[in-house]
Amino acid sequence: MNGFLLIDKPGGITSHDVVDAVRRVAGIRAVGHAGTLDPFATGLLILGLGPATKKLGELIGLDKTYEATLTLGATSDTFDRDGVITVGAHPSVRPSADRSGQTHGSAPTESEIESVLDQFRGGYDQRAPIFSAKKIKGKKLYELARAGTATEEMRPIKHVTISELSILDAQYPILRLRIVCSSGTYIRSLADDIGRALGVGAYLSELRRTSIGTWSVNNAIPLKNLNKSDLDKILIK
Repeated sequence: MNGFLLIDKPGGITSHDVVDAVRRVAGIRAVGHAGTLDPFATGLLILGLGPATKKLGELIGLDKTYEATLTLGATSDTFDRDGVITVGAHPSVRPSADRSGQTHGSAPTESEIESVLDQFRGGYDQRAPIFSAKKIKGKKLYELARAGTATEEMRPIKHVTISELSILDAQYPILRLRIVCSSGTYIRSLADDIGRALGVGAYLSELRRTSIGTWSVNNAIPLKNLNKSDLDKILIK
């Protein structure tokens, strides 16, 4: 068994959980993936089976396309919905209530949002999330964060390319974006940075990866539909 497998990853499991599931279906150990998705994220995950695992490194540097949902008016310590959510965390937040009664910052206009997005279009120097696997003196940053010893200055900086950043929907406090970016871009950090620039805070509440290079989620199979009898037919060789 040898080739690439396109999986539409469901939410609630890790990328390694997908690898384990494919190993069980395929009956082989030689399975790997290119480009990790956080547990809550969904969408395209490319796996290599057999000898193809050695070619996965060729895919890691490809541009990625995402559909991201940001919740404005609040922040998260992990920059996503799985962290500790604080409403109105930034000093510039002016509290107001939405229809549900939840307090958020004052709603920015779409023109204000477009102006802020312009700051990130093309690319910028991005800090990795403090809850990330980046290593500082041999320790993973999230381990230091959990121990309470991580600082903002420890967050590594990397220039990332944002070749597209467009609004799909803006109904405060929800902002949906289409993002095409270079490999290694943290969409969680981008969400937090946009919230800071808007002055109301933001965190990533949903994320779906729709493509990696020319590989599209439209050609992927949902993990729950994977079975051994069809596996050899859908492998890309």
